[in-house]
Amino acid sequence: MHKVNAKGATMPALGFGTWDLRGDTATQMVETALAIGYRHIDTAQAYGNEIEVGKGLKASAVVRDEIFLTTKIWPDNFRSGDFQKAAELSVERLGTVPDLLLLHWPSPEIPLEETIDAVNDVMRKGLAKHAGVSNFTVAMVEQAQKRAEVPLATDQVEYHPFLTQETLLGCFAETGMALTAYCPLARGKVLDDPVLTRIGKAYGKSGGQVALRWLVQQENVIAIPRSSKEPNVCSNFEIFDFVLSEAEMAEISTLGSPDGRLVAMSALAPDWDRP
Repeated sequence: MHKVNAKGATMPALGFGTWDLRGDTATQMVETALAIGYRHIDTAQAYGNEIEVGKGLKASAVVRDEIFLTTKIWPDNFRSGDFQKAAELSVERLGTVPDLLLLHWPSPEIPLEETIDAVNDVMRKGLAKHAGVSNFTVAMVEQAQKRAEVPLATDQVEYHPFLTQETLLGCFAETGMALTAYCPLARGKVLDDPVLTRIGKAYGKSGGQVALRWLVQQENVIAIPRSSKEPNVCSNFEIFDFVLSEAEMAEISTLGSPDGRLVAMSALAPDWDRP
């Protein structure tokens, strides 16, 4: 697996997402993913599993220095003071300092300047190694970076073959920031797509594997699929033994549209970028 270098952070191009994994399942799946070969684990305070993810890290035979760990803070803790306490709690629950701390969604109520000042304080205190955002538009990223004392490493957003992210990708190509794709399998839609299935047959791969390969083969793009089933976790990892042609990459890109979004968060979603 290759790594994406962005703003001083070195992130494995394929990560294991833990959304909706709870209790012992979360612990076991983190340990399993690490045993398979994943070295990038993604969680969030809102997932309610930081303790279990931390247990999985501790139970693994993989040493901590080889793992890139991401967590996120929810907007209800974006006030200065609340944010610092939330970051301290994440370190406590995880049992380790995260490699990357993200703002999970933009807040419609709390000024971004106040939150970024709190991020700066958290970074000075050593409560995270790198900082970033999630579900931010280009304008929001630029506003945050102007205030931040450290480079923002990534913007974690929904991205898959059916949703274009041309505006963000164009911006990040210029700035060197990474895009981390959540929901990379489009909630299973990629498995039945005829184009992805056809391309996959030439390599002995599934439509899902083709979709993940398409993502990580793009410059500065990271994908974080999640699954509670070991066979799927294994399958998602088996994408580094083939390379899509330029024609195949271009054909897959034609499947997307600005209206292909699947994750609806009406109370927090910004006015999304469009090509």
